[in-house]
Amino acid sequence: MKSIEILLVEDNPADVLLTEEAFMEADFPHHLHVAKDGVEALRFLRREDQYAGKPTPDVILLDLNMPRMSGLEVLDILKLDQYLRNIPVIVLTTSRAESDIWRSYNLHANAYIPKPVTISEFVEVIKSFEMFWFSIVALSPKVKP
Repeated sequence: MKSIEILLVEDNPADVLLTEEAFMEADFPHHLHVAKDGVEALRFLRREDQYAGKPTPDVILLDLNMPRMSGLEVLDILKLDQYLRNIPVIVLTTSRAESDIWRSYNLHANAYIPKPVTISEFVEVIKSFEMFWFSIVALSPKVKP
């Protein structure tokens, strides 16, 4: 299996650490890139500044509640961009609000996952995520800008 490129867009260092640990325990080949907010995520995806030469992710894990630019704003921008809109975006957030779920899907999120509370639950979610997105789903080929 080839290594999967994942962009995690998350501003909370504790949640970044939890996600990194969950992916390590899930034990599948991956590179986890982290952007601490929506502005940084767009720079990464557009390969601007220090992100020149970075790979296009196979999937984006996107938190909704972030400074400078919310996850919903990022999602809206991504899905309007001809080079980025085919990258699957999975909202991974603490919010269980129906309005956030509805707005995420309305902006063409590919999935909405409320963050589990415990590390063991989080690891199970990541294992399921890996099984579905990288073993079952046929991902869109990457488009070169």
